[in-house]
Amino acid sequence: MSFGQSKQGLSEYSSVGVQSGIEEASPHRLIQMLLDGALARIASARGFMARGEAAKKGEHLGRAISIIEGLRVSLDRQQGGALATNLDNLYEYMGRRLVEANLNNEVAILTEVHGLLQEIKSGWDALPVEVRGETAEAQKASA
Repeated sequence: MSFGQSKQGLSEYSSVGVQSGIEEASPHRLIQMLLDGALARIASARGFMARGEAAKKGEHLGRAISIIEGLRVSLDRQQGGALATNLDNLYEYMGRRLVEANLNNEVAILTEVHGLLQEIKSGWDALPVEVRGETAEAQKASA
């Protein structure tokens, strides 16, 4: 994957208060941060939906969609092959589903997308250090 192109998602993530460390973070850590940010925005939107706070729900879902789109545009389709294509399709699907959840106030869709993102994050978190392209010291610093 190419991570230099995910500025849209990074700007969304940094706008939620996680500005320190972005410049020094490894590409692997940046993706972890984006996934964490999207998961947090969906969880917040679920709470706003439950309380009937439509504006805040929409704002948080909009941020989650922007982060997911940032992840999507950062994919390196040439180097990533079928995996990048599958992730592209999945990210696009999640964005559509979040729009649908927002329009119809469907908590079940938020739960679905949250679960999909959590599964991607679990796989990403489990990558060995050698695959991440970081040193052990960088890994400890980003934890």
